[in-house]
Amino acid sequence: MSEDRFARSAWFRHDRFGMFIHWGPYAVPARGEWLRSHERVPLADYQYAVDGFGAEDFDPHTWAELAAAAGQKYAVLTAKHHDGFCLFDTALTDYGSMHNGIGRDLVAEFLEAFRARGIKVGLYFSLLDWRHPDYPHHGDWAHPERDNPAFASHQPDLESYRAFLRGQVRELCTNYGKLDILWFDFSYEGMGPEQWGAADLVAMVRELQPDVIMDNRLETSGEGMGSIVTDEPTPYCGDFVSPEQVIPVEGFHTPDGTPVPWEACVTLNNNWGFFADDDLWKSPGQMITKLVECVAKGGNLLLNVGPDARGTIQPEAAERLRRIGHWLEANGESVYGAGPAGLGTPEWGYYTRSGSTLYAHVLRAPIGPLPLTGVPKDAIERISLVADGQELKLCEEWVVASYPDIPFVQFGDVGHFTYPLPDSVDTVVRIDLKDDATPAEGTS
Repeated sequence: MSEDRFARSAWFRHDRFGMFIHWGPYAVPARGEWLRSHERVPLADYQYAVDGFGAEDFDPHTWAELAAAAGQKYAVLTAKHHDGFCLFDTALTDYGSMHNGIGRDLVAEFLEAFRARGIKVGLYFSLLDWRHPDYPHHGDWAHPERDNPAFASHQPDLESYRAFLRGQVRELCTNYGKLDILWFDFSYEGMGPEQWGAADLVAMVRELQPDVIMDNRLETSGEGMGSIVTDEPTPYCGDFVSPEQVIPVEGFHTPDGTPVPWEACVTLNNNWGFFADDDLWKSPGQMITKLVECVAKGGNLLLNVGPDARGTIQPEAAERLRRIGHWLEANGESVYGAGPAGLGTPEWGYYTRSGSTLYAHVLRAPIGPLPLTGVPKDAIERISLVADGQELKLCEEWVVASYPDIPFVQFGDVGHFTYPLPDSVDTVVRIDLKDDATPAEGTS
């Protein structure tokens, strides 16, 4: 299968690392964006959150500065989540930031600030809307009133809901300039492509935003792949697979082996929206190695922050993002524009590759020299550290005599000595290959 159908995602596959931002009235109770569903909160009882969502400290330029410092090349904001509250100026409902007392188009401000930083922009849009009267209530899989007998006779008007959904997507695609990503969420049993009017919706989007890329959730969810990985993709299959809260065991491919773009969306703690009691933060080192794992498997990482109701990103999140950015400042060439090396997964870490350059991401220190398994010894032109350019030597000492076909690189003057890695999180070794000796492209 031709890779041409993935051509519009070339920039996405180059940039590799993005910021996800979940923000809305659910930040007021501070128990996550699924609060209404998980706790069966009636619409009227959620109004205090809508009224209390003030965005008093919202400064999108501060957010954009943080994303730039983190090395994140694109950002996706929740224009509307499942609660139906809109962060944008819509003519189709008054349930949004223009009418709850904020009086601001938060999406417009986000887009302006991030574009000014040269960061590509995307908007998340929930296909679900728990506030809309024509969305299924009783018996639905996730609606807050799914178990409420008072709604047992509720009859949703899906034609009316499709018109509403389509109208809001049209507003986003018409009123906010060029969008780089539309991130739809999500399909489930009983509510899928037919209910969304997915074919017509995508046709409209492609007319209004021909270069925008979309995820695969018009026909699936975070646990699925959809028809994008088949040899018969639907018109609404999207441009990338979107695994959630997991790094895939391997990359995705069509039946004929064509790599399929993908992006793992992951939280920095364990929740998307602001959750005051969640202090289970992932470490910067863990997220650096997971970003590298994504790239080594041909994917992207979309790392989430959940600002509080005033619009402040938690200091624990900001500190971690800046530390990731510090590592990328020194080692970014092994991530941006890089992908799978086709050499398998070595026991000490991962390989990534860009053209005729390989990158060995050394996560575990060796005893003695490091074996560059899978790399032909006679293909190597030069070996150096990415962070400072220091040239490294191939080990030719007695300690590697039993492995004549495997190149070993040493991290100090004596080949059989063990030296501490320069970077305890991920020491990146650049392996420049001779032009006529590039390993065959593949996937780890």
